[in-house]
Amino acid sequence: MTGHLTEHTDRPGRRDVGGRLPAPHGDDAAAPWADKLWTAVRAADEYTGLDVVTDALAAGLDPESVLLDVIGAVQRKVGTEWAANRMSVADEHAATAINDRVIAVLPVRRPADSRGRITVACVDQEWHALPARLVSETLRLRGWQVDYLGAQVPTAHLISHIHRTGPDAVCLSSSLPTRLPLAHSAITAVQAAGTPVMAGGLAFGADGRYARLLGADAWAPDARAAADRLAAGPLSRPTPAHQATDDLPHLRDQEYTLVAKSSPRLVRDTFRSLEQRFPAMRDYSDEQRERTAEDIAHIVTFLTAALYVDADEVFGDFLVWTAEVLSARGVPARSLLPCLDLLKEQLHDFPRACRLLDAGRTALTPRP
Repeated sequence: MTGHLTEHTDRPGRRDVGGRLPAPHGDDAAAPWADKLWTAVRAADEYTGLDVVTDALAAGLDPESVLLDVIGAVQRKVGTEWAANRMSVADEHAATAINDRVIAVLPVRRPADSRGRITVACVDQEWHALPARLVSETLRLRGWQVDYLGAQVPTAHLISHIHRTGPDAVCLSSSLPTRLPLAHSAITAVQAAGTPVMAGGLAFGADGRYARLLGADAWAPDARAAADRLAAGPLSRPTPAHQATDDLPHLRDQEYTLVAKSSPRLVRDTFRSLEQRFPAMRDYSDEQRERTAEDIAHIVTFLTAALYVDADEVFGDFLVWTAEVLSARGVPARSLLPCLDLLKEQLHDFPRACRLLDAGRTALTPRP
């Protein structure tokens, strides 16, 4: 490993391939506009991007389709192209900024009194804000009053906002499974304030399994589904029994707590052992050494998240995605295996951690 994963390691998601951008809901009318916006985004041309969205609206494309099937489709393409090493980090940041900017072209609709008020926020330490913004803008287009709080909202500040504004529900977004412990705290705190929570984002699993595990009152796979669920009727207000914070029996073994607390040492000792076993690392530049340590830290962080929800797939899916990213950058996926072995040596007294590491190795093993 030579540090290719920094900043984007924890962004596994839908694996689209090149070619035309998909219209996720079969909206063929949106596809040409998505292609035009992609061209503008790829050229870092914000002005043309604004023109594309304005022209699409003028041509009669529904604003919600412009938001989700044009802008949303382009953003998914951005993530795919970065993972495939066809976009740099700077290119990805510029593209995301343009997509965020062009959303402002969409019409603003005055909230309908009958709809109600929704708070949309990202989990603390979750900086991928665009999915949450897509939910916010979709709800606004459908007549809801929306308080969009953006990225990385500390739970205490979220609760303060809820007490001040009294929303009908909170939509909580997270793209990173590493944020699931913080998501659990936020869900519990919001429910304790008497407000139901709808969870969404890749962190909660493609089928919402981790939203259910952590006690969310509802889950939605995307912005349309979230808006449809809220339109179908109010979410049930949480009951006192719904507010327990220690409701994951597997955490009683303390493995999550102990591994999380020892994470800095695990990263440090794993790096040193790799350096001893692979002398070529001694010739790494300072930047390569720093990035390799960061890569190991990402692996340990995902391991702790998998321990929290006791899910092999959280760790295995991350490793498979990481292997694909590394391979696209000319780094063999087998470079991950020594790190897993060294971690298992250090965690031999932790049965669940060892199970996760074994599952990760299996996920990385080539199949016939």
